[in-house]
Amino acid sequence: MQKENFDFEIGRIVSIIKDTDAGLVGLQFPEGFKRRSPVIAAHIEEETQARVIISGNPCFGACDLDVALLGKVDIMFHFGHAQLDDNSLESKVYFIEARSDADIIEVVKKSVCKLKEHRIGLITTVQHVHKLEDACSILERGGKECMIGTGDSKIAYPGQVLGCNFSAARDGECDEYLYIGSGEFHPLGVSLSTGKRVLVADPFINEVREVDPSRILRQRSAVIAKSLDANIFGIIVSSKPGQERFELAEGLKTLALNHQKQAHILSMDLVTPDQLLQFKVDAFVNTACPRLAVDEVGRFNAPMLTPQEFEIVLGEKEWDNLVFDEILGE
Repeated sequence: MQKENFDFEIGRIVSIIKDTDAGLVGLQFPEGFKRRSPVIAAHIEEETQARVIISGNPCFGACDLDVALLGKVDIMFHFGHAQLDDNSLESKVYFIEARSDADIIEVVKKSVCKLKEHRIGLITTVQHVHKLEDACSILERGGKECMIGTGDSKIAYPGQVLGCNFSAARDGECDEYLYIGSGEFHPLGVSLSTGKRVLVADPFINEVREVDPSRILRQRSAVIAKSLDANIFGIIVSSKPGQERFELAEGLKTLALNHQKQAHILSMDLVTPDQLLQFKVDAFVNTACPRLAVDEVGRFNAPMLTPQEFEIVLGEKEWDNLVFDEILGE
């Protein structure tokens, strides 16, 4: 098993602090990097005259900036994600992408014989985007044609997929996909979004495996089935700047009313099972982070639908049209 190291760009951070003469600096980390935050903060304070505040709030993506902390500090460094669309809140936010040094060569070589088709779409997260050209060369030497899609305005790099955006996978014609990285959510999203076969090339355990969306589809079908008799819906809107989809929520409420259903819009920052416990509705509809309904399935006091699933419940769409929810750009 490979040991993974990340580039936290400490030298760049120190230079930015000195160049901007920042006195109070914020650091925001996703959950997987939080344990590294004290060491990074200590190093910054040793190398600069700045004081550091570490955000302790959950962070699920570049869409999830700690707005309260941002209002207190001179500048903030957001780790582990690439910048999304231009946002006025981001004028004093610096994105530290934390690129991985994992060696992908062996696992990509191993994938060549397991790929069944000729035209292969390459996809990954921001931690590995700098390795995609190397992966493409390996596939081409193995007789494959390689494609790396650009995606929409939410996507910072060709071939990058987010937990809420798979547009890079749909950008160009290919026969199947190779996802470089670990985890299942991103490649599952691509599989459901495109209807095509997706292989995961996991460099950390040197394993190539095929994504099977059947379990997720069964879970989502069960949530839809439980909601078919629902009459009162709670439509959740996030107040996080990168997740707020109020117009979508308003449209869904109108749709519910047209079907003689009750619907109430619930606005909140962090959406958790405990936050929703006091709302007595038959089902929730999530317009916040698309991962919520999937990652937290079964933990809410009522079924949690995506907007697309809500349309299926109301009879506006067919079950065969079930896909992951996405937050798309231009």
